[in-house]
Amino acid sequence: MDISVVVPVYGCRSALPVLCERLNNTLSSIVNEYEIILVEDHCPQGSWESIKELCENDKRIKGIHLSRNFGQANAITAGIDICTGDWVVVMDCDLQDPPEAIVDLYKKAQEGYDVVFARRIQRKDTAVTLFLSRSFYRVLSYFTEEDIDPSIGNFSVSRRSVIENYCRMREQNRAYQMFIKWLGFRQTSIDIECEERYEGRSSYNMRKKIRFAVSLITTHSNKPLKLSIKLGFILSSLAMIYILVLIIQKIMGRDILAGWTSIIAAVVIMGGLILMMLGIVGIYIGNIFNEVKNRPIYVISEAINCENRYGGDSKKCSTD
Repeated sequence: MDISVVVPVYGCRSALPVLCERLNNTLSSIVNEYEIILVEDHCPQGSWESIKELCENDKRIKGIHLSRNFGQANAITAGIDICTGDWVVVMDCDLQDPPEAIVDLYKKAQEGYDVVFARRIQRKDTAVTLFLSRSFYRVLSYFTEEDIDPSIGNFSVSRRSVIENYCRMREQNRAYQMFIKWLGFRQTSIDIECEERYEGRSSYNMRKKIRFAVSLITTHSNKPLKLSIKLGFILSSLAMIYILVLIIQKIMGRDILAGWTSIIAAVVIMGGLILMMLGIVGIYIGNIFNEVKNRPIYVISEAINCENRYGGDSKKCSTD
């Protein structure tokens, strides 16, 4: 198998036939053998019915139906676990990433690169969305101490050796792009022009984005713990300095006014900081708890055209 294309599906049901048609036209122009793996992440639009129809009409299209919504990164892993291509493309289903760009990604990879990411230029998003995206990645870059380009998403092509090593990473909190970058190998990126979303809008609301940000930061960085130590040291130092000032004033015979307001304010501030630090530590402990349970990253309830392949977290892919 030359190329496998893994597409997590959540929303954009009407885009799937167009997506597969454009993928077929693109892939057939550059390779002889390919497969398209559509991973339905319990889509509320009932995309599985469309996927089944597509799989029945074209055996090169593989369908995976997850038992519940496990999240985009886990759905990507489900598809990657069963793919067999020498090169693996990961992309979204909403057609913002044009399938035709796979040609340029693949050609660039043939220059000796192991991973080629697509850098989105002229994104068709609102100004607010773009601002929030840049702000999120700026904060994430600070905490992870990595230079993360907000214009680069999951759309990429990777060599089989890279994908095999990615599959060895079985953490519960996952981020495809960050995992691939962490692996190293020879990586680069090329510019592509984004298209309008085929239908609807992103399912990532502000609440989900904040939750995702906290998950990524506490999974990929221990910097919040280091910052809490620094903050505690700074506050303790300021308190010691203040106590020394009061002692000196007392020795010099100056009157020191006892103020309940300042005492209560100090207690409330310190109490809030302590609770905040305990919360940060609690998040890390929660991450450890989730990992040691060793639960599967995903569960496959049904699969089509998978030829009884074994997945990383599913005993066997069933076929229709």
